[in-house]
Amino acid sequence: MGLKNRNKVSAEFSMSSLTDIIFLLLIFFMLTSSLVVIDPFDLPKSDSRVAADTSLMVAIRNDGRHALNGEDIAVSRLGAAIQQMVKESSDPSLITVTIVAETGTSFDYVVNVMDIAARLKLKAIIATQPRS
Repeated sequence: MGLKNRNKVSAEFSMSSLTDIIFLLLIFFMLTSSLVVIDPFDLPKSDSRVAADTSLMVAIRNDGRHALNGEDIAVSRLGAAIQQMVKESSDPSLITVTIVAETGTSFDYVVNVMDIAARLKLKAIIATQPRS
């Protein structure tokens, strides 16, 4: 009877779907990394290599001016603005306040922002630049 077995298994692997996924991941990381913008001023140096999500960013300049997520804000309104953002968040436990203080900034300003974060039960980190 000359029946032929037509169930041959192909040993080929299609790379087209894998390259599509890698390309999409590359685009995602390029877009999200450009969303975090820190004003170009001198940050303190540190050996720490910890990276954290940036939900809220408070920038503090030497002269005491504050900015919340890139927009200038009065120090007296900072606590209320952060509290409002926490209320609007779907999961407040994931919010991290990143403090970007210029080198030479009075530590009182940094402590003020840390107190606001502690009062609202938020995590607070201080942004630094790596030592060379």
